[in-house]
Amino acid sequence: MPAYHVYEDSELLDFMKSGHEAAFDEIYHRHWHTLYHAAYYLLQEEAPAMDIVQDVFVWFWEHRDHLVLTTLRGYLLMAVRYKVANYFRHQKVRAAFAAETAMQAREEGSLDQVLELKELKAVIAHFTATLPDRCREVFQLSRLEHLSNREIARQLGVSEKTVENQLTIALKKLRVRLGSMSLLL
Repeated sequence: MPAYHVYEDSELLDFMKSGHEAAFDEIYHRHWHTLYHAAYYLLQEEAPAMDIVQDVFVWFWEHRDHLVLTTLRGYLLMAVRYKVANYFRHQKVRAAFAAETAMQAREEGSLDQVLELKELKAVIAHFTATLPDRCREVFQLSRLEHLSNREIARQLGVSEKTVENQLTIALKKLRVRLGSMSLLL
């Protein structure tokens, strides 16, 4: 096995395209720090900066067969900038949705609605606690942390289909639970 640290980026890229994970590891170790600092400089937040760099490298490995680039470092830095821009767009949409939801709650909110919402949240929290571990984890990541199925699959190391199946199971059980509660009311 070659000592990859002696190779230029272009040579490492060729090795990586041939499936050499050690070449990818060398690229990762060689460029991770620079990419993290670029992301952190733009975001001023540690966790999202680390997540973005990880996402870039995951995408980079998964698409290694199709990469056509002139400078590896420049390509990776551009990918980080692109991911940061997407992050800002996503945050902006979330903030707008939260503001709109809050405004609607203030306009339409009554004490009864607030109490019903608290009760519903309590029922959902109790329901969530009764789910099997993996199903509960997927449900919470999806419905409470608002992660996409792809993000959940990546975070848990499972397929997107597994995430979809777990969510389907949880939502069916929740519908049954809420349906039986409405009969009692």
